[in-house]
Amino acid sequence: MALSMFRRFGGSKAMYPLYLKGYRAPRVDQQHRKIALCADPSAGLTSDQIELQRVAQEFAKNEMAPNRKDWDENETFPIPTIEKAGSLGFGGIYCREDIGGTGLSRLDSSIIAEALASGCTSTTAYITIHNMCCWMIDEFGNQEQRERWLPDLTSFRKRASYCLTEPGSGSDAASLTTTAKLDGDHYVINGSKMFISGESHCYIVMARTGQSGPKGISCIVIENGTPGMSFGKNEKKLGWKTQPTHAIMFEDCRVPKKNLIGQEGQGFNIAMRGLNGGRVSIASCSLGAAQATLEMSLDHLAVRKQFGKPLASNQYLQFKLAEMATDLVASRLMVRNAAKALDAGSPDLVSLCSMAKLFATEKCFKICNDAIQMHGGYGYLNEFGVHQFMRDTRVHTILEGTNEIMRMIVARDLLKEYDIL
Repeated sequence: MALSMFRRFGGSKAMYPLYLKGYRAPRVDQQHRKIALCADPSAGLTSDQIELQRVAQEFAKNEMAPNRKDWDENETFPIPTIEKAGSLGFGGIYCREDIGGTGLSRLDSSIIAEALASGCTSTTAYITIHNMCCWMIDEFGNQEQRERWLPDLTSFRKRASYCLTEPGSGSDAASLTTTAKLDGDHYVINGSKMFISGESHCYIVMARTGQSGPKGISCIVIENGTPGMSFGKNEKKLGWKTQPTHAIMFEDCRVPKKNLIGQEGQGFNIAMRGLNGGRVSIASCSLGAAQATLEMSLDHLAVRKQFGKPLASNQYLQFKLAEMATDLVASRLMVRNAAKALDAGSPDLVSLCSMAKLFATEKCFKICNDAIQMHGGYGYLNEFGVHQFMRDTRVHTILEGTNEIMRMIVARDLLKEYDIL
């Protein structure tokens, strides 16, 4: 097991109950299925990373996959399972260890997210959003704020959600209109947020404290239950049904000034830096879904017979499998390259994260959609679970910055030396 995972538990294996009791020696029938090395998600990883991946894969297989269909059909937010993920250190994966974080890298986080998403993509996506919120407090908050919120958040005893999008500002995030006006030692918040994931204890809210444009935006933590804060209905969605999605309204909502993260006017920078990592995380979730549907397709084509032969003997379907595997591996390489750029603070990280999100979310959605076609009518049935991955990955091309915005970011970077834009 990676030593960094044990640091969170004081270096003692006795402090790591879920790992010791549930995941150290999985039964043969519980092990992650074998796949050709060319499409193996562990290819190129260190021994520590492979162990991290294995723990996440076993958690996905044992705790998430068996419940995925019921969670989706009943729109269940699986809080007990999320809390178990916290016991494995998955609530603050890349937060510092002094406040309960696991202290891993962005590459490690991508590996974990991909593995978890193979069990339930929707639930894993919420876990990545929560991790981004924790990182914002850890990276930009003062010591009092870190100690106040992060021990409960990184352990998943409490949950966090991210509030940037508004009814009138999506891709143009800098035009947001939710205001935070200082009144003594409190901010008075008015406005609304849209498409907010999760039922959480605290919300990382971007609000306007100053001038128009990005420099007037600040980042404020608002705790659930604060007077003047209310929630809209749980939205009915195509996918992501295992996490609730609400609008949030603020009407003269008074929040202590000490809840300001960073400085006034720093909020847009915090939001954009968070989204760089968020793009890698959501692309990693797409990888997990695509890996799962590729493996399901291999199993189906090997067993299902038509015209007296297994479907896998059909050359067209063989070529399709090859294309799916190639797109998956290419996507994984791009995502992990972007994660490494985040870890290194590379000057090209914004474009690399955008490229990875653009490429991986589109290619992996196509893999999931092609898997439905390969399953024929069975792919359309809830019982087989293939289409849930397709539905859950469809939104990945929209959130964390639409893929059209990703194209704009990359194009502007390519043309910046030409003084055209």
